[in-house]
Amino acid sequence: MPSEPKHRAGLSAASLGSESPNGHPVSGSNGRETAAKDGLDAFLGRWKAVASDVEATLVAAIDRLGDDCPARLREAIAYSLLAPGKRLRPILCVFACEAVGGDSQAALGPAAALEMIHCYSLIHDDLPAMDDDDLRRGRPTCHIQFDEATAILAGDALQPLAFETILRSPLPPHAAGEACLALAKAAGSEGMVGGQMDDLLAEKRDSAAMSLDEQKRWLDAIHRRKTGAMIAASVLMGGIAGGATQEQRAALGLYGRAIGIAFQIVDDLLDVESTAENTGKATGKDSVRGKLTFPTVYGIPASREQARQWVSQAIDAVAPFGEAAFPLKRLAQYILDRSN
Repeated sequence: MPSEPKHRAGLSAASLGSESPNGHPVSGSNGRETAAKDGLDAFLGRWKAVASDVEATLVAAIDRLGDDCPARLREAIAYSLLAPGKRLRPILCVFACEAVGGDSQAALGPAAALEMIHCYSLIHDDLPAMDDDDLRRGRPTCHIQFDEATAILAGDALQPLAFETILRSPLPPHAAGEACLALAKAAGSEGMVGGQMDDLLAEKRDSAAMSLDEQKRWLDAIHRRKTGAMIAASVLMGGIAGGATQEQRAALGLYGRAIGIAFQIVDDLLDVESTAENTGKATGKDSVRGKLTFPTVYGIPASREQARQWVSQAIDAVAPFGEAAFPLKRLAQYILDRSN
């Protein structure tokens, strides 16, 4: 295992506040409530600091683009990639690296690459041929701000840039290769792209003619790949960057799969219950398009309970990491409680 890192989360059980055995904040005395608030503030501060490091890495990657990159293409890439966002996947990558004792700086290349692939997928998802959205992260989508052809090319350019960013990072060659393979598998035809394909195909099927069990199988197959694969890869790539053992990777894998499902459930609930002002994108479109979602298949109360159970499983999965897992636990709770 790597030596003690130079850049650690700086978060411990004490700094993160009072938590129950499964990692959830507990209420009680004023002292406990104050500790919980202080812990949340420390966690959010750490999130902001890591996001700033990731942002700098993204800016550096854009700055490396030479004169052969047309100015309009560079502008479209920067417009989408540097748009305000939570940077959830990069944060997961860095926190996982730190949880296994790694240096956060080692994870910044893979973290930035994850954001690039995620960004490309959003650009293409928003196109008229896909979800046909005009709003993303509170701003006009790339094809609205520029044009469809430029948006397609910006997404295309981000894919090789992601792998270039990993290969240019300080990771040892074997770790860089592993990280590239993990990202390729998660983003490709058996991962995110395959899930998106089945999501589009599901819209053309008459869900009313499908049995409930069939709907559940389709829903699981879609979101395990469309959303879950990239979230799970974020955690795995952080583990790779941090020199995780096979046992540690297995634990991170359980955590990543669990929060990936929880994230999609909450996303589906927000589409039903929230507003465009809160989410930064159009809401209510899933039902209009006839998409299979957790609320339509399971109902809202059962979906919310499933999300809670998956988050609890995620928290349990990283318990063996001890205090180093507190940021990952807090992030899992954030996914459950998020409102945008």
